[in-house]
Amino acid sequence: MAMPPIRFTSFEICAGAGGQALGLEQAGFDPVLLIDSNAHCCRTLHQNRPHWNVLQADVMDFDPAEHDKVYDVDLLSGGLPRVKSAATIQRADSDTEWKLLQAAVWMAHSVQPRAVLLENVPELVTSEKYASDREWIEECLSDQGYRCSWQVLNSADFGVPQYRKQGFLVALRDPHHSAFRWPEPNGTFAPTVGEALGSSMASRGWPGASAWAAAANKPGPALVGGSDKRGGADLGPTGQKKAWARLGVEGKSIADDVPGPHDPIDLLPMLDVRQAATLQSFPTDWTFHGRKTSVYRQVGHASPPPVAEAVGKRIAQALSR
Repeated sequence: MAMPPIRFTSFEICAGAGGQALGLEQAGFDPVLLIDSNAHCCRTLHQNRPHWNVLQADVMDFDPAEHDKVYDVDLLSGGLPRVKSAATIQRADSDTEWKLLQAAVWMAHSVQPRAVLLENVPELVTSEKYASDREWIEECLSDQGYRCSWQVLNSADFGVPQYRKQGFLVALRDPHHSAFRWPEPNGTFAPTVGEALGSSMASRGWPGASAWAAAANKPGPALVGGSDKRGGADLGPTGQKKAWARLGVEGKSIADDVPGPHDPIDLLPMLDVRQAATLQSFPTDWTFHGRKTSVYRQVGHASPPPVAEAVGKRIAQALSR
């Protein structure tokens, strides 16, 4: 009789809309607790996984001693708010993101997980501007016996219809660290935007849907969730919008619905939030709580589940050694 697959425990901070947690669930990790400061994100998690223990809280105010189930979990994970790029790092509002990253590192000291997985911008992994920060992280974690591995992964290499680069840190103690290997591209072409969204664009009878899908013949650029402090929902800075326009998508805003039968054949359509979720590879039955702008930001900030699943499986393999 075959043995059931091994399941592991996880504690996730900055859980957002659940993209990383969903991928880790597929990789064999069951969360004992997920926390996020955003009420809409917490409702999203609750309505999709009622059995998950979800807490609305600020990571910097969280006291593990009040939630002892998080001690000695197999994995501490987090898709942290994006540490600002070198071009904007001196801005005053960049401080919060760095404090959250530091809090995540200190959380590992407190809860002593067997493994740590943190996701952020690629520059945190590759840029010399962040070399001292990587050194600080490694020194803090090495004090607890962890060894760090850094990697940038592109979601398109894992079947996501989007060129989205993500920076990852995985930290484990030996012998598990020596057994860890980063996932490699799965060898299949990512769906194009047209392949991913063609049926959706045609669902209300838009006569231009077929031609649009044929012309949207590449995976999309990375979706940009934007800041809660500024502006409404759109597809990002000017460069991002131009890249979307080359794929036949108007990026100045997010649509309330897909085009209909009376829209022009040559329309440059906007994406709606469900289409954005498809480009992030959320399953079709994953629902989001809140109004359009809030939902789009939840989607845009998420880690695509297939990437989290690929990394999670490699962590699970290492922990099984």
